[in-house]
Amino acid sequence: MRAYERLLKYAKVYTTSDPESGTHPSAAREFDLAHLLVEEMKSIGIEDAFVDEHCYVYGSIPATKGCEKKPALGLIAHMDTAPDASGENVKPILHENYDGGDVTLPGTGMVMKTSTFPFLKELKGETLITTDGTTLLGADDKSGVAEILTAAETLIKKKLPHGKLCIAFTPDEEIGEGASLFDIPGFGADFAYTVDGGDVGGIEYENFNAASATVTIHGFSVHPGSAKDTMINASNVAMEFHMALPAMARPETTEGYQGFYHLSQMYGDVTEAKLGYILRDHDAGKLQFKKDNLLHIACYLNGKYGPGTVEVEIKDSYRNMLEKIKPHFHLVETARKAIEKAGLTPEEIPVRGGTDGAVLSWKGLPCPNLGTGGFNFHGVCECTTVERMDKATEILLNIIELYSK
Repeated sequence: MRAYERLLKYAKVYTTSDPESGTHPSAAREFDLAHLLVEEMKSIGIEDAFVDEHCYVYGSIPATKGCEKKPALGLIAHMDTAPDASGENVKPILHENYDGGDVTLPGTGMVMKTSTFPFLKELKGETLITTDGTTLLGADDKSGVAEILTAAETLIKKKLPHGKLCIAFTPDEEIGEGASLFDIPGFGADFAYTVDGGDVGGIEYENFNAASATVTIHGFSVHPGSAKDTMINASNVAMEFHMALPAMARPETTEGYQGFYHLSQMYGDVTEAKLGYILRDHDAGKLQFKKDNLLHIACYLNGKYGPGTVEVEIKDSYRNMLEKIKPHFHLVETARKAIEKAGLTPEEIPVRGGTDGAVLSWKGLPCPNLGTGGFNFHGVCECTTVERMDKATEILLNIIELYSK
């Protein structure tokens, strides 16, 4: 079975994670795909496949004769889809021999224009896979799941030489909890790759350091008719706080390695106001500066309006995996060779976000991320191609082969 055929099957299983539930997994429906995958894994010869109580799927393929001492390689993808768009009742559509032009999604009449998505022109002649426009596709990351299992099936059927291969599929990656209960010792890999990136040939081993901040402003309300020199309007102080941050350090003004302050929520009245920020930077020192800057602004405003007017609570979220990948840079070098062997040019771009691989890397499992061949994740214009999924599968097989040597 080819990878795209698996994707078409998996895409129809509703697995959207729920950021509000507080449970693990966040949605019981994620078990539907987990159980399907366990059955499929066993059917292709992964005899120890199972799903645990928290909806993590694990399985392994023992090393072939002569490769027992080779490193144990892990491959990881996630089963859930993002809550940003509907993942229920997905209807994938194949556009064979795609002409490279605008694509009309029949469920809504929405048009994916090449002027908006220039990469579409590069897919000319391939078999494009989209939705009907009413849902996301789920290529993020069911394409990764499909590619891993297709590579595993090929490995077993063709009896290719390999070291121990460890496979895992996780829930709740899209809400930042995919690595929360991952059993690294039980997984059994020396190192791994997440297969959860964008276009095929991509290697990601740098990501943001991340923190969140909640700013609470306490005001003092009196009648506006007699407010002079007495009222402290919490909403006005909140705006003053935000305007003290650099306007050119916002997500909409930054790219590449540039970090940012992102005001993600705000609400308030005269008596109390709250600002919610996420802080991001690839450089840990620059992220610390951003955290310190929030505290300095609060200190200034407390001097102006009185002690306790502004409170700042900062929490670290995740860290740049680069520091943990550097001692195992063979992972990147091997991925480069595997991509070149597949006839592609490796593309290494810093992630302007986080990955489960970053969390796993800091927990002791070095884990860069590989491209799956997908585009426009988290929305109804999500798409991939049959050929790029085949290439992603080929790259995984190349990596397995390189480590067997």
